[in-house]
Amino acid sequence: MFIQEADLFRELDQEIMNEISMIMVEQSYDKGAILFAEGDPAIHFFILEEGRVRLAVGKEMKLDYPLSRPGEAFGWSSLVGRDSYTAQAVCETACELIKIEGESLQKIFQRHPESGMLFFKRLASAIGQRLISTYNTLLTSKSPERDMSYG
Repeated sequence: MFIQEADLFRELDQEIMNEISMIMVEQSYDKGAILFAEGDPAIHFFILEEGRVRLAVGKEMKLDYPLSRPGEAFGWSSLVGRDSYTAQAVCETACELIKIEGESLQKIFQRHPESGMLFFKRLASAIGQRLISTYNTLLTSKSPERDMSYG
């Protein structure tokens, strides 16, 4: 089962993985498919199996974050108490994804708090890495203010 190889689910007990496999759906999406839009209700969490997905944040000053590594997770809003997604997710190529309802996954981890703690610790680390990557991108991008001379 692919999901057991994804960083967030690595080394979780087989019993828990069996429960998760009961609530997950493997789906194929065409190039250009919009998985969710910024502001949509945050219901599902996704794991990339194959393909490339682009996350886009913001309307005017858009930040793009590409996902192409099998096992990368997105749609975290459904797991961290947000009512809506904070980005748009679009398939840049045909994609194979694992789709999990966030509320159902949280219920499994409530019954298995030790595994839930491990999962959410890994999720926090993944979110931190994404923030660092975005921050570094912002620092290295050229903006009119950065190129402006005042002297």
